[in-house]
Amino acid sequence: MITALDHVQLAAPPGSEEILRAFYAGVLGMSEVPKPPVLAARGGCWFATGGVQLHIGVEADFRPARKAHPGLRVSGIEAYADRLESRGTAVVWDGDLPGHRRFFTDDPFGNRLEFLESVDAA
Repeated sequence: MITALDHVQLAAPPGSEEILRAFYAGVLGMSEVPKPPVLAARGGCWFATGGVQLHIGVEADFRPARKAHPGLRVSGIEAYADRLESRGTAVVWDGDLPGHRRFFTDDPFGNRLEFLESVDAA
């Protein structure tokens, strides 16, 4: 029986680790998680915050996930959107999910990311 979601994996081009660190740690505020040595040899980075983990693996023929995406819950969504915008990341608000405030952005390689907050939590 499934009990929880362990992580979501996205992809990025080879050699992109420093850009990934600058965005996922520097802009989004996540912490880098050390990868096990055998997996670290493959490249990429892992990031976590709270109970959420994002694993970014490298693909030689990388294409960004334009539709598929992780949906990340945040608290203080307005302030979080301001944080991203102040660090040069475009935020696109979307009002189509009842009971939530949400926006989308792309990572530096074009992977779609969704951030949402329940209007009851705002």
